[in-house]
Amino acid sequence: MMTGRQKLAIVIVSWNVREMLLACLRSVFEDMALYGIEGTVWVVDNVSKDGTAQTVRETFPQVRLIEPAQNLGFAGGNNLALRAIGFPDGAELPDAVLLLNPDTLVRPGALRALLDALMLPGVGLAGARLVYGDGTFQHSAFGFPGLLQLIFDLFPVPGRLIESRLNGRYPRVLYRRGTPFRVDHPLGATFMLRREVIAQTGMFDENFFMYCEEIDWAIRIREAGWKAVCVPSAEVVHYGGQSTGQVKPRSVVNLWAARIRLYAKHYGPARNLAARNIIRMGMKRLIRRTEQDTILDRESRSSLIEAYRQVIVLTHRAHI
Repeated sequence: MMTGRQKLAIVIVSWNVREMLLACLRSVFEDMALYGIEGTVWVVDNVSKDGTAQTVRETFPQVRLIEPAQNLGFAGGNNLALRAIGFPDGAELPDAVLLLNPDTLVRPGALRALLDALMLPGVGLAGARLVYGDGTFQHSAFGFPGLLQLIFDLFPVPGRLIESRLNGRYPRVLYRRGTPFRVDHPLGATFMLRREVIAQTGMFDENFFMYCEEIDWAIRIREAGWKAVCVPSAEVVHYGGQSTGQVKPRSVVNLWAARIRLYAKHYGPARNLAARNIIRMGMKRLIRRTEQDTILDRESRSSLIEAYRQVIVLTHRAHI
């Protein structure tokens, strides 16, 4: 178990979600004070236009605020903060780092539970049990994606299989038991790492601008011999998609570009080719469905169709 003398750094990368970020910061500082957790909180404001930086300075002067000149994305923003903290080889590094989404609320005791789980033998990565804003269940961890998960995402499948291990989900009974259980990777909304893991495996691959960066890092962490766990006793509210939802067609392209890149980086030529073929067929299906959508306005239909076409183009490229 960790003691109160252990140091924690919390990094939050934010973009145009000022009010959610403020609520998140309040919950973080309250939990740190309640459980005597020592550490620092860093906020990277990715050129928000809603006054985030100024409000954070005024409301939480203890926050270490970083303002890059451009939107660095999730991976780049977190890496910027990690380097400011002193990684990879600084002299005064924290014992653990929590990478936390701004659209979250930390429930009392969550940080302590994550820290304690992170110190279990062989564990190098830990994630919280996530719930939606109304308190309902949210999948907090997943299996590494395979070809089946692409099919589940892009084509109709029996509903009873959506929640199955075939689709990378872990049984809900594991969450109800309340004890940490091993996973392939936690959702990037709560991503707590040991200092030694960051030093050994590096940071986020910044070729992943917005999606799949946590999966890529978790794969590298597994390859380095560390375990990842989900910690059901650490509850965090995660609203989800608040920043990325602001630019949906662009998010579609970013998501699928990242997934194509992930397969190219970590899977062999045959699986990579199969993945690209599945994605290509799925995009063509989405184009046909969107063309027939009578609810969307013409501009929205055109934007989505163009995004799907851009993804098809990406499936033909050797490098993304």
